[in-house]
Amino acid sequence: MKRKIEITFITVLLIAMIIGGQLTSAKMSRESEKTLVTYTIGYLPITHALPLFEEKELLELENSEIRIELQKFNSWPDLTDALHAGKIDGASELIELAMSAKTKGVDLKAVALGHRDGNVIVVSSQMDNVEDLKGKNFAIPSTQSSHYILLQEELEKVGLNLNDIQITQLAPSEMPSSLASGAIDGYCVAEPFGAQAVTQGYGKILTQSENLWSDSICCGLIFRKDVIEKNPEAFEKLLDGYMRSGENLDQKEALKIAEQYLGQDKKTLETSLEWIKYDDLEITEEAYSELYTKVIEDGIMENPPTYEEFVYQRK
Repeated sequence: MKRKIEITFITVLLIAMIIGGQLTSAKMSRESEKTLVTYTIGYLPITHALPLFEEKELLELENSEIRIELQKFNSWPDLTDALHAGKIDGASELIELAMSAKTKGVDLKAVALGHRDGNVIVVSSQMDNVEDLKGKNFAIPSTQSSHYILLQEELEKVGLNLNDIQITQLAPSEMPSSLASGAIDGYCVAEPFGAQAVTQGYGKILTQSENLWSDSICCGLIFRKDVIEKNPEAFEKLLDGYMRSGENLDQKEALKIAEQYLGQDKKTLETSLEWIKYDDLEITEEAYSELYTKVIEDGIMENPPTYEEFVYQRK
């Protein structure tokens, strides 16, 4: 009797294992039908890349077939080199750098903004006005940047120009410590590095970008054209998610994502996020036209790419 019971138990166990294996196999088959498309996107640790971080989190939460793999860089030259060489698919990048690359034959497309507003001109706490910048050392991330444009517009307000100051190009993360040590006297760069100097007391705001150039274009989401064309349907889904992520970044969510990715203290991030907007990241022809004019007038490029050549047109 005991022997019979053992045989029956083993038989039932084997049947259960067979059925379980079939179910597991069916599940794996269904999952394999959902092909993952992964985009490798470069970034610097700045608030201008928050929509990118937000989208990565949302796609993973939704178990989407679109995934983002982030690659961190510490300087704009390193990031642009990787993008131009095809080592990454896209980047959150200074838009003027991408425009310049486009004129040199690198087939890039600007597909969305990284933010609106959110840049400040910061000077040492001993300075009181723009005139105090005369003869001083001022840092920007690149001469191909909106920060370079904003600096020129601030100087022009009081009849100064670039010949009246010394320009230094620094990586964004180096600027606060350089100001604190007295190596530079002011800077304009992506956040949260302006807020860092302000909250720690060795810098103060001279002006904000919206006072010089309303809804200024600065960083954008840039992709290689061949990456876009490889899987247009997947790319449209990626872009849909990016736009949705920008809309999702209210103060509370933006702070949460910034704390997760930027490694700055909460007070610095809260201050920085008061200056920036993410709710509408489309690159309009009107906004690009204004940028196009400014890069010519301020000596950044003689023949920048047109809107049709450079900005991605959604299907």
